Amino acid sequence: MSAIVWIAAVSLAAWLWLLLCQGFFWRTDVRLPSRRGPGDWPSVCVVVPARDEASVLPQSLPSLLAQDYPGQAEIFLIDDGSSDGTGELARDLAKRHGGLPLTVDSPGEPPAGWTGKLWAVRHGISRARVRAPEYLLLTDADIAHAPDSLRELVAAARTGGFDLVSQMARLRVESVWERLVVPAFVYFFAQLYPFRRIAVPGGRTAAAAGGCVLLRTDAAERARIPDAIRQAVIDDVALARAVKNSGGRIWLGLADRVDSVRPYPRLHDLWRMVSRSAYAQLRHNPLLLVGTVLGLAVVYLVPSVALIAGLVTGNLAAAVIGGLAKLVMTATYVPMLRYYRQPPWLALLLPVTALLYLLMTVDSAVQHYRGHGAAWKGRTYARPDAALEEQ
Repeated sequence: MSAIVWIAAVSLAAWLWLLLCQGFFWRTDVRLPSRRGPGDWPSVCVVVPARDEASVLPQSLPSLLAQDYPGQAEIFLIDDGSSDGTGELARDLAKRHGGLPLTVDSPGEPPAGWTGKLWAVRHGISRARVRAPEYLLLTDADIAHAPDSLRELVAAARTGGFDLVSQMARLRVESVWERLVVPAFVYFFAQLYPFRRIAVPGGRTAAAAGGCVLLRTDAAERARIPDAIRQAVIDDVALARAVKNSGGRIWLGLADRVDSVRPYPRLHDLWRMVSRSAYAQLRHNPLLLVGTVLGLAVVYLVPSVALIAGLVTGNLAAAVIGGLAKLVMTATYVPMLRYYRQPPWLALLLPVTALLYLLMTVDSAVQHYRGHGAAWKGRTYARPDAALEEQ
């Protein structure tokens, strides 16, 4: 057999393994587990780290203020050195909309070894602990919650006995680039961290979605959150891993009415979102980078190349094997497109999207070795070991 047939066969084998053995990652029915309201609703403090979020806050903060929660709840918005009046706007929105009590505070610049977001989260948790809440809701400033969101999260955590319940907010998909890139972002995440495996006690898979994390306060203390993950750029996965490793039970699934209102209208915006942390996901390891690039090429690009090459050259085996691999790949992506209310034919473009993610990952590594690190909102973060050396 020719080389293209062998490579196509490897790709097909990889897709069959992903289809059947990777926790059914392609299914989108992992939603909040069965739940019932507790007899006594526990107290909750909501911690919102915010840096230069004035453009999205009017769409998100009112949804938190308006939470229909039967127990005691309070919001702490931590202004992480914003230059656009985020803190002042938050206070104004609270005055206009009323609802849950809001405290706005600022922790100052993060010390060496801390990311800005986690330093803000630490400050918010510290302020919240004065109220001795049973739960903390960690949510981003661009996340809008349905009125019963907090109630449903607490009910799910209490009913299932979970220490951490996280929902992956539905990201915005309105521009052409958002339609092409965003559903694939969640699809790739689920492929790396199959939701069904996350809730398995004692399992190795752990992840959360930083936009919406309900966390028991005692579990946070046991896992030393956020101090134990203070350098993490991908803080949500690190948080879930710390909680699970300390004996906590965790759950992650897709959200129905928790939405990100942050727009990514241009490819440049999405590129920055992915590339800022892609190489950190690979632990800044060049061997992992090479393996990832080769893996993406074989799994996502080879099926289309083999199919086209086989049809053009008359190589029936290459065309058939490549076509089967592409069929499996396309079929696994359709459920995510339906979740995002996108047309199924976009699944045919998944190889194009995968190529973009491959280039974003390479660019992330290039920026790292140029000394730019993980840059976000005016800050650049070095590798964890570099940060430790500076202390």
